[in-house]
Amino acid sequence: MEYTIFRLSFSNGIHIGDRSLEKPLFSFCADTLYSALYIEANAESTEKAAWLDQVIREGKLMISDAFPYIKDTEFLPKPILPIQRDASEKGDSVRKKAFKKLSFIPLDQMETFLAGNLDPVEILARLKKLGVAGTKTSAAISHQEETLPYHVGTYRFFDGNGLFFIAGVEGNDVYEPFSELMTALSFSGIGGKRSSGFGRFEIVGKKKLDSYILEQTGGYYMTLSISLPKEEEMEDVLINGCYQVLKRGGFVQSATYAEQPMKKQELFMLSAGSCFKKRYEGDIYDVSLGGSHPVYKYGKPIFWPLS
Repeated sequence: MEYTIFRLSFSNGIHIGDRSLEKPLFSFCADTLYSALYIEANAESTEKAAWLDQVIREGKLMISDAFPYIKDTEFLPKPILPIQRDASEKGDSVRKKAFKKLSFIPLDQMETFLAGNLDPVEILARLKKLGVAGTKTSAAISHQEETLPYHVGTYRFFDGNGLFFIAGVEGNDVYEPFSELMTALSFSGIGGKRSSGFGRFEIVGKKKLDSYILEQTGGYYMTLSISLPKEEEMEDVLINGCYQVLKRGGFVQSATYAEQPMKKQELFMLSAGSCFKKRYEGDIYDVSLGGSHPVYKYGKPIFWPLS
């Protein structure tokens, strides 16, 4: 399998809600990307949607969460592992607080982090240069006499910054149509409030990643995707694992699913950055709740081996 970094630039910003219109996130998970890709493929044809579902289920196409890049530096999630940090940090409350706040690590400093020698204050200062959160005020027009204002949280990236994700692809017969699907999605956008221009992006770079890096043996394996082991995998995977559980839900984005907006079945999943002693396959899960067709959620991980 070959791995490619897709760099995305969002000139109009992005809206990724965290169970609130007003609280924006600046990145998105693999299940969000998968849903957007599936909707885009289905809009093209049912055959294209069936193709996407097939290559994902067969493991010929894998996707990670989206992570930030600043200029030439890509950041990965901070591993959820106990790290023995530099002895000089003991009693240093500023560095301790900075370490707790830190969510992402420069890709080229992962080994430094694992050795306990990373400067969290310096990395946080760099991440503040990623972009800025803001609020857009809109009006909800109804049958009432007065319009009702509401606020939408957005995130805008500074020039030269944006998000990237990693795609694992088996063969050009999968890579080429996937790349075309990503180009089509760039015009539709990802996330919320796309009708206002948010979430549209440009693919500003594609960079091959050495497959050996991701496929070598490690002491721990860090997930780069929100994921969920199959039931038969769960017990063995969680032993000696260090992980964070996220609740995923939201509304179904399909005009044919039901006559009125309906929520998906909530699913508890393992966040990117979770670390395990062994790899697992994960699956695609049906999270429909009584609608007219299945609703699938992506739960298959890409792993980053840690020494």
